[in-house]
Amino acid sequence: MAIKKITLNTLKEMKSRGDKIASLTAYDAGFAGLLDKAGVDVILVGDSLGMVLHGEETTLKVSMSDMIYHTRIVKAGCERALIVGDMPFMSYATPAQALGNAARLMSEGGAEVVKIEGGAVIADTINYLDRHGIPVCAHLGLTPQSVHKLGGYHVQGRDEETAMQILADAKLLEQAGAVMLVLECVPHQLAAEITQSLSIPVIGIGAGAECDGQVLVLYDILGITERKLRFSKNFLEQTTSIQSAIENYVTAVRNREFPATEHQY
Repeated sequence: MAIKKITLNTLKEMKSRGDKIASLTAYDAGFAGLLDKAGVDVILVGDSLGMVLHGEETTLKVSMSDMIYHTRIVKAGCERALIVGDMPFMSYATPAQALGNAARLMSEGGAEVVKIEGGAVIADTINYLDRHGIPVCAHLGLTPQSVHKLGGYHVQGRDEETAMQILADAKLLEQAGAVMLVLECVPHQLAAEITQSLSIPVIGIGAGAECDGQVLVLYDILGITERKLRFSKNFLEQTTSIQSAIENYVTAVRNREFPATEHQY
C-alpha cells in the first residue's frame, strides 16, 4: 500500500478540518523511522540537539554543518512525515545569508521546511526566502536562540503589552510568507487567539491545547533527559516499548488528551 506523504497542503487541510497535528523532534534515522511508523505528521530536526545530544546548556553552539548532517540522516529514515529543519543561531542574520543557508539545509540536508526564530525583525527575511521558493516555519514566544536576551527560559506574553506584540508579530510573519508557526511557552489564551487569527497551522509547545498541533522534544517524552518540564510528559512511564510510547503520544494529541490543563500556562 502506497504511503501518503505529508505536505504543507496536508497540514492546511488538517487545520481546516480541526484535526490535530502531531509533531516530535528527531535527530537520526533510527528514531525518525519509529516516528514515521507511529504516524507523526511533522518531524522537527531541532537545534535542541545541542542540549539533548551534545550536552550543552543552550542551543547556541549548534552549527550549520550539524543541522545539515542531522537533517540528512533523519530524512534517510523517513518516508511519510514532513521534515522541518532548524536554522541555527546566526545562520540567518541577513536575508542573503539566510537564503544561502536555507538552500543548503534543503538541498544537502533534505529539509522540506526551514524554521527560524524571531518576530517582526525577521519579516523581511521570511519574505525574501518565500520569494525564492523556500517555505519557512516561524517561531515565536520563547525563542531559545535569544535565551540570554530573554534572561532565561521563561514564559512569554504574560503581560498585555507583550502578548499583543506576539499576536501582531504572528500576523505580520504570516503576511510575510510564513507557512507554519511554532508557539513556545505562551499562555494558552494567547495561543488560542493566535491560532484562530491565522490561516497557517500553529504548532504549540507549552502553548496549550487550542493550537492546531503539538510538538515536543523526543528525549523528553521518553524520559531520557533529567529536566522536568511543565508542558511535557513522559509517555514511556506507562509502557515498556519506545514505539508504544511514541504511538501513545500521537494518539493523545489526536484525541485532544494532551496537553491537559496541567501542561499549560
